[in-house]
Amino acid sequence: MGTTETHRAIEAVWKIESARVIAGLTRIVRDVGVAEELAQDALVVALEKWPESGIPDNPGAWLMGTAKHRAIDYLRRGTLAEGKHKILGREMAEREMQVPDLAAAMDDNIGDDVLRLVFIACHPVLSMEARVALTLRMLGGLATDEIARSFLVSEPTMAQRIVRAKKTLSDAQVPFEVPRGAEFTARLSSVLQVIYLIFNEGYSATAGDDWMRPALLEEALRLGRVLAELVPKEAEVHGLVALMEIQASRAKARVNEAGEPILLLDQDRTRWDRLLIGRGLTALDRAERLGGRRGSYTIQAAITACHARAATGDDTDWSRIVELYGELAALEPSPVVELNRAVAMSMARGPAAGLELVEALKDDPALRGYHLLPSVRGDLLKKLGRLSEARTEFERAAAMTRNDRERNLLLERARSCV
Repeated sequence: MGTTETHRAIEAVWKIESARVIAGLTRIVRDVGVAEELAQDALVVALEKWPESGIPDNPGAWLMGTAKHRAIDYLRRGTLAEGKHKILGREMAEREMQVPDLAAAMDDNIGDDVLRLVFIACHPVLSMEARVALTLRMLGGLATDEIARSFLVSEPTMAQRIVRAKKTLSDAQVPFEVPRGAEFTARLSSVLQVIYLIFNEGYSATAGDDWMRPALLEEALRLGRVLAELVPKEAEVHGLVALMEIQASRAKARVNEAGEPILLLDQDRTRWDRLLIGRGLTALDRAERLGGRRGSYTIQAAITACHARAATGDDTDWSRIVELYGELAALEPSPVVELNRAVAMSMARGPAAGLELVEALKDDPALRGYHLLPSVRGDLLKKLGRLSEARTEFERAAAMTRNDRERNLLLERARSCV
């Protein structure tokens, strides 16, 4: 294997193993920033040695072993008690004779360690932007430049964001632990919010030249699946996974060969990924079997399931979708939910019924600047034959969006209103 191929393999290993390595180190040094630096040191060593020696049979164990040696050096240079050094030194000495079994030796802790790292990266002490950046860095193994490109900011800006996030966690002395009780529920909500935000940015990019960003979509799916295994009895985790799996199933049908958007009702449903739909429906069933009141992600997953089960747009159970949006609005009142309910209402009972709901939202301050409001209104007006008004609404929506592909689609819809 050549140097280039080896480096690519190392990058792949890093994306798989980095979260476990950083989590294991954080348990030792109790500082996520230091842990990440030590893990990066191990990666540098791998980049230097593996092209010559070859990739080890157990690369994750090799990275962990190398990183833990550096953790011991760090602790010895620090102020921790000598007893701690002896314990760690003895632990490493015992394991040095069987490096290939190092990962297995840590199995009792690794799941808990990764879960603790999830809760740290998504801690409410951080801004939402910082949580997203740190999650992709620590749990996704993405390089700073990759994260910066995904969110259309400069690499120095993203680097500063990540550095500040780690410093904030260190200054706040956030404990490396999984919270309990009410705090667990609140923090889990933050974790799910971060993962879904990453997914949405991948599914419908808010700005830039691309309609979707597949790398972010896939990373959010991976994080959701990992979390579902770490907390298998949390219904909303499975609800979120179900929602993402089913939405992701449409990815290949959402753009044409030129990368231009294709709206839901115009998509070729034979291109929907049936494997992802099956996984999503299984996750939805798992969420609902856990019982209790359905959360927002589970309800949204049930809505996407209605689309997934329908062979065509006309076969969709729109009345059921209207009911589900009503349930969602009762749980989490939101003008965006009401806007979505209006769309479903228009499909179930005609465009006039949908427009009546939309008109009630026109002056809602929460939707000021939200391009989908004039977009939906334009669509309903067009169906009612009010073409001049519809054209104006599509043009308004085009002026609001920051995504170039979406802007072109909306302007094309405006031009069709003749």
